[in-house]
Amino acid sequence: MTAELHSLTAVELVDAYRRKALSPVEVTRAVLRHIAAWEPTLNATYALAPEAALEQAEASQARWLQGRPQGPLDGVPAMIKENIATRGVPLPLGTAATELVPAERDAPPAARLREAGAVILGKTTMPDYGMLSAGLSSFHGLTRNPWDPTKGPGGSSSGAGAGAAAGYGPLHVGTDIGGSVRLPAGWCGIFTLKPSLGRVPIHPPYAGRVAGPMTRSVEDAALLMGVLSLPDARDTMSLPYQPIAWGNLDRELRGLRIGLLMDAGWGLPVDPEVRDAVEAAARAFESAGARVEPIKPFMTRAMAEGMDRFWRMRSWIDISALPQARRDKVLPFIVEWARGGAALSGEQVFHGYSQMGAMRDAAVSALAPFDVVLSPTAPVPAFTAELPCPTNDAARPFEHIAFTLPYNMSEQPAASIDCGSTSTGLPIGLQIAGKRFDDLGVLQVARAWERLRPARRPWPAPPA
Repeated sequence: MTAELHSLTAVELVDAYRRKALSPVEVTRAVLRHIAAWEPTLNATYALAPEAALEQAEASQARWLQGRPQGPLDGVPAMIKENIATRGVPLPLGTAATELVPAERDAPPAARLREAGAVILGKTTMPDYGMLSAGLSSFHGLTRNPWDPTKGPGGSSSGAGAGAAAGYGPLHVGTDIGGSVRLPAGWCGIFTLKPSLGRVPIHPPYAGRVAGPMTRSVEDAALLMGVLSLPDARDTMSLPYQPIAWGNLDRELRGLRIGLLMDAGWGLPVDPEVRDAVEAAARAFESAGARVEPIKPFMTRAMAEGMDRFWRMRSWIDISALPQARRDKVLPFIVEWARGGAALSGEQVFHGYSQMGAMRDAAVSALAPFDVVLSPTAPVPAFTAELPCPTNDAARPFEHIAFTLPYNMSEQPAASIDCGSTSTGLPIGLQIAGKRFDDLGVLQVARAWERLRPARRPWPAPPA
């Protein structure tokens, strides 16, 4: 193997273990060294556990030497977002206001990784309560973007996005309720899939909330989906289990029906460099035989503002219930935003909640004529690391999620994949959304784009 061990994909590592060309122990040590070189700059980890990881790697190595791997991820380094419970580790939820109580058991995604033999290195960071698309947290250090540490990695799966791009092992798991795996993926230049609601069991479940893979390649995401999508009865919103052939990533592009959405209907205007990159990707699909048709916006500001009111009320109920000493520890921006829900009437909150259904109906109808819809993942490139959101305005905090939010409400799969960079070297994300339950189809179109796109630049290296 000529590539550095931390840069190898999960697929490559499993093949190397099978051939006894590499051992999980040497790979885990190499990844931990690489994390140590990056971490003073990025602050992407929480509860990093080198000794426990090496114990897992040694057990995996013994299994491989016996020719008896435990599962499809045996010996592959992985990290898990902080809000996905792992037994024995507290869940701060990104905020200093949380009382740190060790989790009693693994949440479903963590349980599936452990059962599959993955080497769990530790957790990755998130902002307070997952309510920012930034690496800003009152509990964790400021998480930064490895492509440009003056910029943020996105959120709320901040550490996972930064860590995947920086080479903190090939497999990361994040969560998404409005763009929280796709925005970091777009701004950090990695791949992610927000699955159909219920495809990946999670606990506790909540409307629109999913867990999904965050990786450097579509193949690794597909490998991880084969594990994450296994059933778990704790998720009362999960889909019936389907033995999907996740490794079948070939897709004929000729005749594929693709919608192109360049105006979300509300939010920040699309940056010209983002627009150019996404439109170039659409032209590449067209040259490969797909039929691309521009579509009109299907979201409205009324939908967005209604959901904002509902989320504010929900968050204010939680925050206002805290003792004052703990409430004072919550990131002030979050408190200011949530306080906007304090005086809402029941009628206003109900109307806000109803916008979830309005978004679902609009998104499903808009995608009905197409196999997939392409759009920017975010309208703008990564922004200053210290800001909570691109607007830095608690009255308008969600102007950058107009392209991602509807697919949480519609429960449809949506991926983000790198499609170029700005003149200053910041990644640009292409979102690929599909019909509900067609998670494999979205992965297949993303894999086709990996083959179509121009050669990528090298991944960022840690400071010397």
